[in-house]
Amino acid sequence: MSHQTHLSRTHQAESVLQTNKVLRNTYMLLGMTLAFSALTAFLAASMNLPHPGLILTLVGFYGLLFLVHKTANSSSGLLSVFALTGFMGYTLGPILGMISAIGPAGNEIIMTALGGTALIFFALSAYVLTTKKDMSFLGGMMMALFVVVLVAFVANLFLNIPALNLTLSALFMLFSAGAILMQTSAIINGGERNYILATVTLYVSIYNIFVSLLNILMAFGGDE
Repeated sequence: MSHQTHLSRTHQAESVLQTNKVLRNTYMLLGMTLAFSALTAFLAASMNLPHPGLILTLVGFYGLLFLVHKTANSSSGLLSVFALTGFMGYTLGPILGMISAIGPAGNEIIMTALGGTALIFFALSAYVLTTKKDMSFLGGMMMALFVVVLVAFVANLFLNIPALNLTLSALFMLFSAGAILMQTSAIINGGERNYILATVTLYVSIYNIFVSLLNILMAFGGDE
């Protein structure tokens, strides 16, 4: 019995070490990709590079996301992650450049969106890290929310109604918040052992929250 207890404790200790390693690697890579993304966004904005447009953005994003998943278990997975986050930063550059061109109010909107995004991410992460709750129960709701977001996104392409656009931003934020809760929970509870995939999920969620906040702040700032 004592031998079994010893084995169980050893297994638990190894599991905790593995979890901490995945968590540490994820946050380290997330910080690096966010910095790289910020750099590409700054370069795109300062060089007045044109936005690639919706079609190219979607093709580039899903193409690179597919590449990340294909290479996640190899050393080239890191290159795929930086290619994806660098591309996403580039798509953000022209948007930030346009908002910044408004003047002090535009810069204030960007800083508010950055602060709000950081606050949301840290609050959600801290909640899961301290409570260690299993958030997998959100799966069904996230699936339903994904369908709603998809339908609203397609409808907005054709209708382009300001109120629908704002609703879509709010739904994106809600969906992304759920993704952060689920991904952090999956790392802590041993459901996620690949820090590359975990990083991409968190990065995309942070990106979506930031863009959604920009959209909402721009609308209420009276610039739309």
